[in-house]
Amino acid sequence: MKVYVKFLTFTFYNSFLYVVAIMLSLVFILNLLSEIDFFKNINTDISNIIFLSLLNSPSMIFEMFPFIFLITSQVFFIKLFNNNELEIFKYSGLKNSKILLILSVVSILTGFLITTLFYNLSSNFKNIYLEIKSKYTIDGKYLAVITKNGLWIKDRVGDKTYIINSSEIESNFLINTFITEFDLDYNVIRNIKSNKIDISRNEWLIHDLKLYENNSSKNLELLKLNTNFDYQKIQSLYSSLSSFDLFQLFQLRENYKKLNYSLTEVDLQLLKLITYPVYLFLMTIFSSLIMLRSKRLGSTTIKISLGLFFSVIIYYVNNFFFVMGSTERMSIVTAMFIPILILTIVNTLMMKNINEK
Repeated sequence: MKVYVKFLTFTFYNSFLYVVAIMLSLVFILNLLSEIDFFKNINTDISNIIFLSLLNSPSMIFEMFPFIFLITSQVFFIKLFNNNELEIFKYSGLKNSKILLILSVVSILTGFLITTLFYNLSSNFKNIYLEIKSKYTIDGKYLAVITKNGLWIKDRVGDKTYIINSSEIESNFLINTFITEFDLDYNVIRNIKSNKIDISRNEWLIHDLKLYENNSSKNLELLKLNTNFDYQKIQSLYSSLSSFDLFQLFQLRENYKKLNYSLTEVDLQLLKLITYPVYLFLMTIFSSLIMLRSKRLGSTTIKISLGLFFSVIIYYVNNFFFVMGSTERMSIVTAMFIPILILTIVNTLMMKNINEK
């Protein structure tokens, strides 16, 4: 490896670690304040609050990596500007395009490691965080999970507990469902089998059911059942997909598919992870081009402010298309790739005459 490649790579990673350390400190403090507010009326040890804050920090840092890469590139070039090293490279025959090529390779490789290693680590931490936090937010009366055997719901209403298993969701209906009703001592009261249950409201409408009770069975056209779940609540079961690693996301997708459950959120998360290294690379190049084109500006504050201004715009554009994809107003592939395409076009236009800067 050539000396200048080692130097530029070292300078970039040095800037990267510097920015990550600052962001991690800020995120930890914000998490700590949030957890203190959450536990203000709950008796718990301060070490538990600190532990939860630490567990939740990596997943937040993962979401901030595009802007961490943007700021890292700014810090990287500020160091080169302050030491006149960019001019030295230029006189030595090292063009700006060559520096950008080196940063491209470094950012893509780093992005790949972040997506495969850091994301899996942060998702596992997030999962532990949610499991611990759920002990303080859920009373244990009801829960719902999706497995390869379909949708499973445990629900408690009054002095009755229901175990519900359904093989499929179609619109607002549970298809091919079996419900077991227990008393407080978990003695079976009755079983209900139905091919179609309307779950649009908390009061379920069970159609064309077979009721098993007192060692006998009978067919009914309709039965109403009060629950803690409706269609919207079931649809939001896995709103925190950041707690699933890559393997779990693919497994969850297969379970959703078998259940005829909406794949939109999972597919968006997977596409986001697949395109993440490219997004980080484009953010690095975008920030580098801004710095090269604004190097005549003497104020470092103006340069950083300029980068942050554009990062806010990029964030809102990206979030707009993400929402459009999640609400299915456009295809998820289109929603994910339009921001990347826009950033690619902007970078391409800004590359013009970059070696003259």
